[in-house]
Amino acid sequence: MKKLPVGIQTFSKLRDPEDNFVYVDKTAGLGQLAANGGYYFLSRPRRFGKSVMLSTLYDMFAGHRELFTGLDIENKWDWSKKHPVIRISFGGGDFSAAESFDNAISDNLNRNLRHLGISGDDPAKSPGSRFSELIESACKQFGQKTVILIDEYDKPILDHITDKERARFNRDKLKSFYSIIKDLDEYIRFVMITGVSKFAKMNLFSGLNNLTDITINPAYATLCGYTHPEVERAFAEHLQGVDMAKLKEWYNGYNYFGEPVYNPFDILLFLTNAKEYRPYWWSTGNPSFLIDLLREQRRYLPELENYIVDDIILDTFDVDHIDLVALLWQTGYLTFAEKIDKFGSVLYKLKVPNREIQISLNALFIDYLTDQRSEKLELRSELYDALLAGNLEIFQKTLHALFAGIPYQNYANKIIEQYEGYYASVVYAYLASLGLPLIAEDTSSKGRVDLTIILSDKVYVIEFKVDQSGKPLEQIREKGYYEKYLDGKRRVFIIGISFDSKERNLTDFDWEKVG
Repeated sequence: MKKLPVGIQTFSKLRDPEDNFVYVDKTAGLGQLAANGGYYFLSRPRRFGKSVMLSTLYDMFAGHRELFTGLDIENKWDWSKKHPVIRISFGGGDFSAAESFDNAISDNLNRNLRHLGISGDDPAKSPGSRFSELIESACKQFGQKTVILIDEYDKPILDHITDKERARFNRDKLKSFYSIIKDLDEYIRFVMITGVSKFAKMNLFSGLNNLTDITINPAYATLCGYTHPEVERAFAEHLQGVDMAKLKEWYNGYNYFGEPVYNPFDILLFLTNAKEYRPYWWSTGNPSFLIDLLREQRRYLPELENYIVDDIILDTFDVDHIDLVALLWQTGYLTFAEKIDKFGSVLYKLKVPNREIQISLNALFIDYLTDQRSEKLELRSELYDALLAGNLEIFQKTLHALFAGIPYQNYANKIIEQYEGYYASVVYAYLASLGLPLIAEDTSSKGRVDLTIILSDKVYVIEFKVDQSGKPLEQIREKGYYEKYLDGKRRVFIIGISFDSKERNLTDFDWEKVG
């Protein structure tokens, strides 16, 4: 049985027969990209296979044909041309001060000088001058144009994104360093820059006007990540007994307008950990920055599902202005549901990619909105059991206890008064964190209802009102929001919930079974 390549990011090690690792062949797409030449930028969430992709490109351009035996590109690539390859990575290093940042850049340049066997470098020169001379010297020494691969280009900024002054300093230093590339076209064969965020169309790469962003180009949608067929083929011997539909529901769903993909880290950790469904990828991150942004940009949480954006919003990412929705998309907490052509523009509908993110992201939102860190598990469990059993009396009592238990400081610091849609957002976050199939802002021919939960044997159609006259249950009846679910296969419950901001709790809870 082939070994699982957990933590392996080097292509040559993945292809070493003695190690016998599972390898998912991505060389068809990489060959197409490399053959076209040019300057490329690709944004993907963390641990998505970007480093492996760059390592593969390195061995392709370096002419290491023996590593590609049996792969798609083996007989489609000119192995006689061996290009010098400069590899820059900001995955490690200290970027908290100017001197340590300079050291990180210097370490990258020194490593490439040694690897390429280039002498005559002057360490006293600026990092930009040394980079420029390295590119030119490599081309002249090898007799072939230079290839430049840059990994985690944005990490020095993202590591300090909440420290505006340090983030600006690091951004400007990187801009100066990267700008060297634009005037050296005669020495360059190919450039690939990867990272998590999309500063590419902002001022970080303003000088590189020939940089092609392939982040949502369908032709390259699966360069990173595993498609479902790739998982089934490559990991077949490890997947015995796995419910593939459940695996797909938990970890698949990242969409870049090609075939949806899995985060490789989830698949490898799932198989390594006795095939238990856990939030493996989520647990490796530190999304506390989302809470900081929520404090600045309060959002009605249900609208994040099916949120409509354009390219301007998705590219709104800079030190001085970070849009919460753009950041959620770039970091992998939201993905594309569909592309919409409307009034001469391209719009995008967003969604949560899979159950792992649905559960984990909304559990984080619960912490922020309610500060119920210790009570959260018990409340979620009671809500879950009540919905599965169809016990709406327990469901109502649990919701009432939930709001009654929100700490006083949440009222004292004005979070509730200042947060539009607070009550519905709390209910949504709790219900979404259960991992049950749900639809926020569920549309029908007669309008849209706030929330629908769809189980195998039941459907719950829920409408909220806050400090408004009229019964939400009557609105559901009058609009017939539930009618599309009257297929005779499931029981349908309609629920109207009214909140009173003075009472700080739900004051009415009406329900009935219909159909």
